[in-house]
Amino acid sequence: MLGSIAGDIIGSVYEARPIKTTEFPLFGRHATFTDDTVMTVAAAYAILRDVDYTTAFKSFGRQYPNAGYGGFFYSWIFSAESQPYNSWGNGSAMRVSPIGFAFNTLDEVLRQAKKSAAVTHNHPEGIKGAQATALAIWLARRGEDKAAIRRQIGERFGYDLDRTVDDIRPGYRFDVSCQGSVPESIVAFLDSNDFEDALRLAISLGGDGDTMACIAGGIAQAYFGEIPSAIVKGARQRLPEEFLQILDEFNVSYGL
Repeated sequence: MLGSIAGDIIGSVYEARPIKTTEFPLFGRHATFTDDTVMTVAAAYAILRDVDYTTAFKSFGRQYPNAGYGGFFYSWIFSAESQPYNSWGNGSAMRVSPIGFAFNTLDEVLRQAKKSAAVTHNHPEGIKGAQATALAIWLARRGEDKAAIRRQIGERFGYDLDRTVDDIRPGYRFDVSCQGSVPESIVAFLDSNDFEDALRLAISLGGDGDTMACIAGGIAQAYFGEIPSAIVKGARQRLPEEFLQILDEFNVSYGL
């Protein structure tokens, strides 16, 4: 899941000022983890400790309240109630990468992705975005090639993955919906030549840069295997010790 976290950190600089180029420093001066990382770590914690996703998301959200959550999610974190709010936002997809790495069957990956999404993002598009991202990771780590990943995700979820980044970039705008950012993030991975390229392509679309790089980064880690050492170092340097401990335990538990 470090691929997702690295994408979030590198993309954080460009969330508020989207760019349309792949030429940018990987770790800008203000690069930091955001809510994408907090919730990804929370999902990993839920899996490792066998606690429900609601408990994990609320606990980590309350510990890190200034990570940049959306308004509805922020209210949910601190509410005494835990009802979902029918969101179709890409928050369900940004936090799902641990599920794609931890579970071993297609059915369980889809079930857990839906379960993790539905505690807040119970809109069909919110669930679809989480399932598509987790399934792409699962397929990639099983050794499926890009053509198979493109075909299976496209057919199952109805996403248009026959575009390229160059097709999308000119007219693309900031979009936090699953339906308007998850397919584009997957295309960034499909177009990439290596892990770093996947992050650069996702950010270069000029959208929700940290979340799109987070989504693309998780799939790219599963597909390409190794993350460049400079990116690993840069990401780990920006994480609190608590996150590093969970990340390392997750990596050992699931052979990453």
